[in-house]
Amino acid sequence: MAAKAYVLIETAVGKTKDVVAALQGQKLKEVKSVDLVTGPYDIIAVVEHDDFNAIGNLVTERIHPVPGIARTVTCLSIRVP
Repeated sequence: MAAKAYVLIETAVGKTKDVVAALQGQKLKEVKSVDLVTGPYDIIAVVEHDDFNAIGNLVTERIHPVPGIARTVTCLSIRVP
């Protein structure tokens, strides 16, 4: 079963559309959606990967380096049987 997480992304002023385009342009199969939102964060990305460690690597190696991202918070989805 794949692990799922919500990546809350805060962008630099004026960079939100650029970040969305960059995340969508990477065509990462693990990134299931990238949505603009209102509130303290600018973007929420839904990601799925093999396990939680793989999600951590995806966020730190592929999402954090995107120009315009100021900060992220990753919320791991917990499934209750």
